[in-house]
Amino acid sequence: MSCENGFVNTIVKAIDGKKGKDIMVLDIGGLTTLTNYFVIATGGSNKNVQAICDEVEEKMAELGARMWTKEGYDSGEWILLNYDDVIVHIFQAEPREFYKLEHIWKDAPQVDIDDLLVED
Repeated sequence: MSCENGFVNTIVKAIDGKKGKDIMVLDIGGLTTLTNYFVIATGGSNKNVQAICDEVEEKMAELGARMWTKEGYDSGEWILLNYDDVIVHIFQAEPREFYKLEHIWKDAPQVDIDDLLVED
């Protein structure tokens, strides 16, 4: 399943550009009214998680996207960015393994992002 959401595409490219790993996009719109997409990624350290977050914020601001909520930035273990239609979760490896959002939302279709991660 591919994604026609420009915000998701921008977020995935921003995460990849800052060396985010294990990027996953879940289409949860059919399962909840909370949001339409979760973007989940892993950073290598708290500084890397923060750098990924900063890059996502910068790229989304360039699109004029409104961020509703930002949580967890200071610790850099799990940062949540809420853009209403898309919620971004940037984890370090241990918290990601502990919370297992992919498992909690296992009924959500996974969006194919391979085309977004191809070098231009």
